[in-house]
Amino acid sequence: MAELGKKYCVYCLAEVSPLRFRCTECQDIELCPECFSAGAEIGHHRRYHGYQLVDGGRFTLWGPEAEGGWTSREEQLLLDAIEQFGFGNWEDMAAHVGASRTPQEVMEHYVSMYIHGNLGKACIPDTIPNRVTDHTCPSGGPLSPSLTTPLPPLDISVAEQQQLGYMPLRDDYEIEYDQDAETLISGLSVNYDDDDVEIELKRAHVDMYVRKLRERQRRKNIARDYNLVPAFLGKDKKEKERAARRKVTKEEKELRLKLRPLYQFMSCKEFDDLFENMHKEKMLRAKIRELQRYRRNGITKMEESAEYEAARHKREKRKENKAAAAAAAAAGGAKRGKEDGRDGEFAAIEHLPGFELLSDREKVLCSSLNLSPARYVTVKTIIIKDHLQKRQGIPSKSRLPSYLDKVLKKRILSFLTESGWISRDAS
Repeated sequence: MAELGKKYCVYCLAEVSPLRFRCTECQDIELCPECFSAGAEIGHHRRYHGYQLVDGGRFTLWGPEAEGGWTSREEQLLLDAIEQFGFGNWEDMAAHVGASRTPQEVMEHYVSMYIHGNLGKACIPDTIPNRVTDHTCPSGGPLSPSLTTPLPPLDISVAEQQQLGYMPLRDDYEIEYDQDAETLISGLSVNYDDDDVEIELKRAHVDMYVRKLRERQRRKNIARDYNLVPAFLGKDKKEKERAARRKVTKEEKELRLKLRPLYQFMSCKEFDDLFENMHKEKMLRAKIRELQRYRRNGITKMEESAEYEAARHKREKRKENKAAAAAAAAAGGAKRGKEDGRDGEFAAIEHLPGFELLSDREKVLCSSLNLSPARYVTVKTIIIKDHLQKRQGIPSKSRLPSYLDKVLKKRILSFLTESGWISRDAS
């Protein structure tokens, strides 16, 4: 007999007092989480019926094997306490959870389950970035040593230094970018009787000067990074480096010219890596297209591709030989026609369809007009038909082909009139 006050699953008869699912459409139907998730059906109850979660607050989130036996209600109170009192105030958190939990138990449970447990591993990153900026870092901060330590001078001769106006000990040039930038601050002075407007104006001048200095240094860095000075001087080292590189195609040169504005945002190595990766992508796409062509032709192994390529090469060679033989035969036929006394007069049209239907005069006409025999016969038929219809009083509706211009039409009409096919008044 079931104990009073306890609830049991109607499907598997397991105790469901801590947590159960109650059907809102059927009476006295309560299922355990396992049967509910499996879609159990009993009597008139169906899995698609509405349900209500009945929580007694006594089930554990971490399973029965978790230490301490913390219930879901205690877990909720613990999360509310950590949000309200903050991490480390274990006494206040223990008082908020309840008298049954000591501060030590609250600390151990939170650290073991929410920080070092699976939930903490999934939510807390391994390395938390430091939000404090180190201004003395050597990677380019405002107080970086790289700003006070000069860069090594350019490897150029004394004559080339004089040509460029380069001062190696200062790593500067006699004529810098925006040479008159110092005039913005050369006349500034701090006076105690300056009002707010004058102070802000002087600060604006200083800010403009700092921007110009940054732009000047940026241009120097780009020139040094891309080796623009040796390239300007035509150094042999630069030519040797270019010769050692992969040969750049015409398409890549055009693409480099289009992407030239990106030079100022990327270092020389990054830009070279970009084009090298683009070249690799192009080669991979070509290889993929080749493999897809093999797949369409039923080749599934690389060993078979060599035989396929050899056979394809032979087929293309035979096609080229046939085309060369046909061209040679056509040239030989034209030569034989000249030898036979025709002087190649009808060589261009004698092999076309309808040639045998023409008279000698019509053959001469088609050859002079560069008109095929079939087209001439079509035009001749249309003109004679129109002429006969006009003589019978029937209006003509036929149209001449589009390839027949006025000059050809006039020549053909004159020929048909002279030959007696149509009358002169009709032409």
